[in-house]
This record gives sequence, C-alpha cells and structure tokens, in this order.
Amino acid sequence: MIDILSFFIFFFIICSFYIISSLGLNIQYGFTGMFNVGIAGFFAVGAYTSAIITGPDYPDTMFGGFELPILLGWICAIVVSGLAGVLVGLVTLRLREDFLAISTFGIAISIQLVALNAESVTRGPNGLYALPKPFSRFLDSAFMSNLCYLIICIVTIVFIYYALERVVKSPWGRVLRSIREDEVAAEALGKNVFLFRLQAFVLGCGIMGLAGAMYANFVRFISPQDFLPIFTIQVYVMLIVGGKGNNLGAIVGAIVIWGLWSASDSLINFIVTPDYQTQAASLRIIIVGMVLVLMLVFRPSGILPEKKHLSS
Repeated sequence: MIDILSFFIFFFIICSFYIISSLGLNIQYGFTGMFNVGIAGFFAVGAYTSAIITGPDYPDTMFGGFELPILLGWICAIVVSGLAGVLVGLVTLRLREDFLAISTFGIAISIQLVALNAESVTRGPNGLYALPKPFSRFLDSAFMSNLCYLIICIVTIVFIYYALERVVKSPWGRVLRSIREDEVAAEALGKNVFLFRLQAFVLGCGIMGLAGAMYANFVRFISPQDFLPIFTIQVYVMLIVGGKGNNLGAIVGAIVIWGLWSASDSLINFIVTPDYQTQAASLRIIIVGMVLVLMLVFRPSGILPEKKHLSS
C-alpha cells in the first residue's frame, strides 16, 4: 500500500511542476496570444538560481554555495526569471508571432548551452547536486518527506490559480484578452500594447522560474540535460489539450498529458522487449502527438474551453 501511495505522490509532485509551468504559459499564450517557445529556458533559469542560492559550496565552482533558506531561493528564482523575461521581452515582443517563437526558442537553446559550458558556475554536464529539500532534515522517512513536498506543491498551485483568476478577471486581464483578439483595436483605444504584453510575459516567466526552482529542490540534482526543448513541447500540449485561456483547463491538461506520458512509458516497457526499449521510447512522443491531433480536430477548444467574459 505504501509503495502505491509513494508512486502517486511522486507522480503528482512531478506533475505539479508541469501544472505551474502551464499556468505561466497560459498568461502568455492563452490570455495574451504570445507564442513563447522558450519555456525550458526560463524553467532552467529558475532551477539554477535556486540551486546556486540554496546549494552547498562546490570545490570546482567560483560562485554559489550560499546555503540560504529554500524559500529565499524560490523567491530569487521568481525575480531572476522575471528579470530574464524583461530582457527577452524588450528585444522580442515587438516581433511578429512567428518571429517571436523562433527568437524565444533560440534564447532557450542559448540558456541551455550557457548552463552546459559555464562550468565555473553550473558545473556544466556534471550538474549541481546535494541540493536541499524542504523538511528532509527533520523527516527520516522518504515517504513523509515527499508527502510534505506534495502539500507544498498543492498549496502553491492553489495560490497561483486563485491569484491568476483574480488577475484575468480584472481590467488588466480584459486588456490582455483584447490584445489577443485584436491588437490594433486595443492600441486604437489608447492601450500601450507593448507594455501590457511585457507585463504578461514577465509574469509568466516568473511563474515558470518558480516551477524550475521547486523542481531543483525536489530532485536535488540538475544538469543541462533536464532542460531540453521537449519540455516546452510537453507544456504546450498540456495547455492546448486542457484548454488555453482557462486556468483550470491548464491544470487538467497537465494531469491528463503527464498521466498519458507516464502510462505510455510503462506500457512500452511492459510490451517491448529490453533489446528494443531504447528505440521504442520515442513511441510515447507519437502517442501524445496523436492525442494532440485528435483534440485539435474534434475539440479544438480543449477539455475545458475558455470561459466567456461578459462586461456589465
């Protein structure tokens, strides 16, 4: 029984990082219409920021080892990822949608390459290890430690969800939706479109950075291989399947797709012989891709379509 509970706790903890990232993307893409393909990059910025702030001193690095509280590391991750969003946004948000996608994808790849080669800070491919985990000093049981971490994840998701719900129902959120629907009309009404887009972009990047920080302090080891472009694709599929423009849809989509991803991996390992499991691992990408295509054909608005907001 404990083994089954441990599996589901681990499953939902990992899923929570995708949920938080999907909520961040929903502000950018779902509500504002910005096609940011650099999710993995901002996730990595948050992860490395928290690792450097909270991690131990490594003999082969020139910076880091502050061993500060985890909460401070997460706050710093939000701030640094947000600042990275400001820098990227100032350069890219005036571009057309397709050029924005290309440029943010290139920036995400650049961030991963910096993490791979800046060995004096990130230890390159060797990664940062022995990162602190909340409650691990007080709880000897891995089960109880993971259970406490799951509670932290749930509280964080609930807080972000309700905060974003209030934001998108505010006048600021209505401006974002107007920009998504007709940027020219919003500008004609006197709205500073670039400034609103930048604000939404920075908010989304900060949330993605928090997801990365929480991931780093859970797995306790990060390397550049954790931040490949497949992560960005997964988050987009989760949001599209769940329902872009709907925060609850982002949560549901993340749970559904991560469940499908995990189940297909187990199914492939069960069906395919060990000699071919490496080649067959790509089948789960095909399975998720087929689900995305079917959703786009039969339910393009997602599982939970965007709610219609009527002004009084």
